[in-house]
Formats: sequence, structure tokens, C-alpha cells
Amino acid sequence: MTLMEISPILLLIGRVLFGGLFLYNGINHFTSRAAMVGYAQFKGVPAASASILASGAWLLIAGATIITGFHAGIGLLMAALFLAVVTPKMHDYWRAADANARMADFVNFQKNMALLGAALMLLALPRPWPYSL
Repeated sequence: MTLMEISPILLLIGRVLFGGLFLYNGINHFTSRAAMVGYAQFKGVPAASASILASGAWLLIAGATIITGFHAGIGLLMAALFLAVVTPKMHDYWRAADANARMADFVNFQKNMALLGAALMLLALPRPWPYSL
């Protein structure tokens, strides 16, 4: 099998892994709501409870569209916007006084910037993608 023959399968696997992260985290916003709200409050998010519910739904939609390929451009824009807005607020490592908290926020900040880059690259791919709904 050549790379050109396997590319659609690799794209599908990548979509499931990438979109699955957003889908999982969207579900987590609901299943671990109390902890998520507490952390959001700690980070100074206004209307933390409503913000967690709204961002959970946002992530569910983004992840589902990326995985299925159904209106994937909208889901990718949603993922990119989420990462661009939420990352500096929730992973503000430059403000952390504790070294362990600073390192954890730094790692998550860097991870989210890489995910933002991946979302932007996926936006550049022509759609519809193979194996899309």
C-alpha cells in the first residue's frame, strides 16, 4: 500500500484522535462538573457554572464535527476559538507562584497551542474529507 492509498485512512484516524480529545473533554465538563466549576472559579472565570456548561456543549459539538467530518470547518473553527480564548485564561503559567502549578500550566499551555496549530492546519485541508458524513 502506498502513502497516497493510506492517506485517507490516516486522516480518519487523526480525526478520531484529534476530535476525540475535544469530545472527551466536552463530556468531562458534564461528568466532572463540580471539579471543573471549582477550577474555573479558582481561575477567576465569570459565571463559572454556566461557562462550564456552555464550554462543554461547545467542545462536544466541535469534537463530533471533526470526527464525523459533518461541517468539520465549523467544528475546527470552534476548537480553534476555544483554544485561543480559554488557554491564556486557564493555563496562565506566568502568574503561578507555585513551581508545580507553573509547570503544569506551562505544559497545558504548550499542548493547547500545538492543538490550536493542528486545528488551523486541518482547516487548510480541502473538504469534504474522505469517510465524512
